[in-house]
Amino acid sequence: MSKLLKALVTTLALTMPVMAMAQGRIAVVNLQEAILQTDLAQKRLEEVYNQDDFKADKAEFDQLKKELDDLVKKFQKDSAVMSQDQQAGMRQKLASKQSDLEHVAGKLKQAEAAAGQALLQEMSPKVQDVLRDLIASEGIGLLMRQEAVIHADAGYSITAKVTDKLNQLTAGK
Repeated sequence: MSKLLKALVTTLALTMPVMAMAQGRIAVVNLQEAILQTDLAQKRLEEVYNQDDFKADKAEFDQLKKELDDLVKKFQKDSAVMSQDQQAGMRQKLASKQSDLEHVAGKLKQAEAAAGQALLQEMSPKVQDVLRDLIASEGIGLLMRQEAVIHADAGYSITAKVTDKLNQLTAGK
């Protein structure tokens, strides 16, 4: 009986890898990254960065950041010799400057996000075609979004391949 059990276990152990291969390989993809790394996405983001409103907001952000950094340094340097009222006033200035900085940063992020969202919607049909092609050509039996996976070695990712194929499809736009 034990020889039969050993033979069964050996046969099962040898056929498991073949069964797994027959089902296809496993891959992960980060679609947002794949799209945003395309040449078209970089071109569109550059267009956003070159808009007058964005440039003005970026300049304001840089100025506010410098002012905030200077205030922090001054406060750290002089806080020991400041009165309680002076310290409270300086903290209020810092909080106000930080609030202004966060507001402008939000405007910049919103402009980038709007461009990114429009691009994601525009490229969605192309992405589906690219994924179908890669699934067939790579023999992928299970494709998961990278965001849904706890861990995957880099070898499982097809994100760069998706970006490359999208670049080929959108060349010249």
